[in-house]
Amino acid sequence: MSDPSTHTTRPKHLDEIPKCLDDVWQWWRDLMPVSQQWAYFDHSAVAPLSDPAAQTLRRFTDMASKSGDVHWLDWSAKVETLRTLTAELICCEPEEVALVPNTTAGINFVANGYPWQDGDNVVLPEGEFPSNRFPWLNLADRGVAVKTVPRRDGRVEVEDLIAAVDKHTKIIAVSWVGYASGFRIELDRLVREAHDRGVLVFLDAIQGLGIYPLDLRSCDVDFLSADGHKWFLGPEGAGVAVIRRRHLNTLRCENVGWASVRNAHLFSGATFDLRDDAGRFETGSANMPGLMAFASSLEMFVEVGRIHGPNAIGERVLERANRLREMISERGGKLLFDNEPLSKHGSGIVTFEVPGESPAEFRSRGLENGVVVSCRGGGVRASVHVYNDDTDLKKLADLIPR
Repeated sequence: MSDPSTHTTRPKHLDEIPKCLDDVWQWWRDLMPVSQQWAYFDHSAVAPLSDPAAQTLRRFTDMASKSGDVHWLDWSAKVETLRTLTAELICCEPEEVALVPNTTAGINFVANGYPWQDGDNVVLPEGEFPSNRFPWLNLADRGVAVKTVPRRDGRVEVEDLIAAVDKHTKIIAVSWVGYASGFRIELDRLVREAHDRGVLVFLDAIQGLGIYPLDLRSCDVDFLSADGHKWFLGPEGAGVAVIRRRHLNTLRCENVGWASVRNAHLFSGATFDLRDDAGRFETGSANMPGLMAFASSLEMFVEVGRIHGPNAIGERVLERANRLREMISERGGKLLFDNEPLSKHGSGIVTFEVPGESPAEFRSRGLENGVVVSCRGGGVRASVHVYNDDTDLKKLADLIPR
């Protein structure tokens, strides 16, 4: 007994994407139930679920409660679409994509699996989110040093990272977008200059993937990892990692399980023969409903890109964030980070101060008035998505006293 709605039927909302780009963002807003109650600006922490993701979770729980594992093959097929959609989004091979529970898992694949030698080092910018610090610091007992490069008022400059490289540097590990500053690194240049020196690049992509275009055919990042619960508008506990095919046998699988091998479902006759793709890092039973829901949300991003081009989403986010920056300044708020030029280094993250009020006080007052923000980087952090309209922006700006 099969349930075609889980993977073979194209969702109706994807056929309703407007051909006029200006109309796409209202279409998207209509698929975000959160917009009915909140002006939501916390996508860089935990995003609200898109309606497609929420519907997928509801269907799963309904089927699982009534039928157990009867629909398991259908669910598995839907999960596999996450791999192929990710590959299409960033122009890599599906076999280079691993399905992971979180960004940190993908980082640990590389940190723990790389063939380190005593005296090797990793280069990191200062102020990285702990997920992109602790796995590398944990290598100290293997003789691996971490070289931390100072930021320049929140900016991560490629020349500073490259200047820290020496003959013992194996990897530069960096966030695409700073979680507090919102600074977006010049990724193409970083990868090119690192590779010129024989150094690999690991990208913590969680604050940028899906928003800004990434073509791995030209921007040859070696490894990356990202969750689906921020900008992708999916649930927590579901993400993707990318391990380029040329590095697959470089990394040792520190954790293996029944799902790591070829013919994984031949349980009684299974032999220890690792898969020849990134799926070898998927050790066992996955968060199937979470990955399915992530895939349902990711379909929105990929389909908009197919129709309107790979830059459409990023340009909309930058336009919305830049408009918010203007409104905050007009109201007397103080922007904390200079990410100029914004077209190159800006992102959907806008961090600011409100005169006479702590970030925590502003956040609390925001919740009382239907506005959701975070406290990061010594200020209030607002993270703007494509569906945030002028009404949302005004609600936030109006909280700043003139």
